[in-house]
Amino acid sequence: MLEERVGRPIGVFADLQGPKLRVGKFSGSGVLLQAGESFRFDLSDEPGSDSRIQLPHPEIFEALRHGALLLLDDGKVQVEVTSCGSDFANTKVLAGGPLSNNKGVNLPNVMLQVSPLTEKDRRDLEFALEIGIGLIALSFVQRPEDVEEVQQIIAGRAHLISKLEKPSAVKYLEEIVNLTDSVMVARGDLGVELPPETVPGIQKRIIRCCRQAGKPVIVATQMLDSMVKSPTPTRAEASDVANAVYEGADAVMLSAETAVGEYAVRSVDMMDRIIQQTENDPAYPDLLDAGQAKPRRTTADTITESAKQAAITLPAAAIITFTNLGATALRAARKRPPVPILALTPSIHIARSLTLVWGIHAIQVEPMDDYEEMEADAISSAINAGFVRSGDHLVITAGLPLLVPCPTNVMRLVRVEQGDRESG
Repeated sequence: MLEERVGRPIGVFADLQGPKLRVGKFSGSGVLLQAGESFRFDLSDEPGSDSRIQLPHPEIFEALRHGALLLLDDGKVQVEVTSCGSDFANTKVLAGGPLSNNKGVNLPNVMLQVSPLTEKDRRDLEFALEIGIGLIALSFVQRPEDVEEVQQIIAGRAHLISKLEKPSAVKYLEEIVNLTDSVMVARGDLGVELPPETVPGIQKRIIRCCRQAGKPVIVATQMLDSMVKSPTPTRAEASDVANAVYEGADAVMLSAETAVGEYAVRSVDMMDRIIQQTENDPAYPDLLDAGQAKPRRTTADTITESAKQAAITLPAAAIITFTNLGATALRAARKRPPVPILALTPSIHIARSLTLVWGIHAIQVEPMDDYEEMEADAISSAINAGFVRSGDHLVITAGLPLLVPCPTNVMRLVRVEQGDRESG
């Protein structure tokens, strides 16, 4: 097993496809639409022509209104609705171009009364849960109810990543963030349905909201897109990755670069080099602190704030958290301390979900209810993982009692002494 070979948990997520809105098929290979022309969409299963095409989605016609925009083939072709009914829409072509079989349809600022889960998604979700995948990415999130629907199905068996790729999701941002386990900024579809110049600001807003809530956030799509065909990225792409890191994203993600790209390994290496260079920038801590949430007047936030300060003042080699459900580790990562965070948890599911989180090295340990035993295990785990050596200080936080999920309520400072035990 790969986890045993590398000696640490590995997070794997299943990306649910979601409802794919596509036009039907033409009698030939397609048509070339010209600006100013009229073009019709309907439910008829007749092959398309130069004046019409099937749009096999009744829910779209139910939601359309006069003046609504339809973006076809990732926005390459744009049409505006001039009249519509329950089974048709007449449109005027605003931006022309070729349109061929089964091209995708985006509807900016149109709320569709459709579940984010198709029947295929439901089957895929149950299969993913059965084989133990612990991270589920939900596509096509439009509103908080979408997240609630899927969380009820998951029922605590996995960690839910809500992909924000619809403008309507941004409208309900805080509610969605509060209901989900983590968020993905899926900029590909956002960039189709929103003016491109608005996407950077929305990305910053989403990251800031997630950091305030202590929820992991992933920035994805087209980060090093030119490396699909080129051995090096553009300077703009390198800046894009670095900016996501400066903004406080927990993770940045490659897509086509590693799925179908000619330089998959180089893409991963390049992404890693950009991240490390950015995090070693002397300005990085100040930029992170600028977007940091103010601590709340709770015992948990007080201790976590103190843990970060103690790690700086001592200085400490690492912060160690003992966590049952991941909350203590998430709280520590939210503060972005300048040292590694070792998260000790008895749950392999929680350990795998924490691989998404900034700065955390998760370690599965045996359940324990004795604090002194936990402290000794924390020290030996830190030694075995290569984070500390004799003479180093550690900051340890936990919620007591250990086997009962509860807020962080204790912090200890310990010094690693010669002879502290190592486990095999």
